[in-house]
Amino acid sequence: MLSRRQILAGLAALGLAGCQSTGTPQASSRGRETGGEGQSPEAKIAGVSAALMALGPGVDSKEAVRAATIAVRYPLELAQRWQVVDPPLAHNFKVVHGIREKGVCRDWATALHEAMRVEGFRTLDLHVGMANARSVSLEHVSLIMTAKGQVMQSGVLLDPWRIGQGRLWYARVVDDPRYRWETLEAVRAWQAENKARALNGL
Repeated sequence: MLSRRQILAGLAALGLAGCQSTGTPQASSRGRETGGEGQSPEAKIAGVSAALMALGPGVDSKEAVRAATIAVRYPLELAQRWQVVDPPLAHNFKVVHGIREKGVCRDWATALHEAMRVEGFRTLDLHVGMANARSVSLEHVSLIMTAKGQVMQSGVLLDPWRIGQGRLWYARVVDDPRYRWETLEAVRAWQAENKARALNGL
């Protein structure tokens, strides 16, 4: 498990100044958007709680509800604090050009990770997921939660950036129709390998 300092350093090193939707959603195993768009915060908390509970019998129900509440409500608070009133890409433009201080995907992931970390969950683990790191599209980063000790790909994606204005999009990682997710460690290893090949003229 990466420490908070390692996660922050890794995200900064990867230069995630902005995130980008990929246009046409890719087909998922369910073939549909599953992110809870249009749900009320209360319904979304119930949906995220159920998704976390479904990760395994060892997930504590109180922890699942607490995590779901933070995942849904905290980004809405951040949206007010960061003055996020535009769609995601429009707000990214403002951040890149200094009109707003925060609100790109890296900011949401970092803030949500920290809020979850201080809870000290016993039955849930936190992961940083990355997408588009190996393509020409801009990278996207988000928080993923799994049952304790499970791999990131088994988890639930918690993405406050995608819909905009801090409204949470959530789904199982394997059901995301838009992005293919990797661990931060895998991306850093791939980048190190590419750098070594370049230095060796391969």
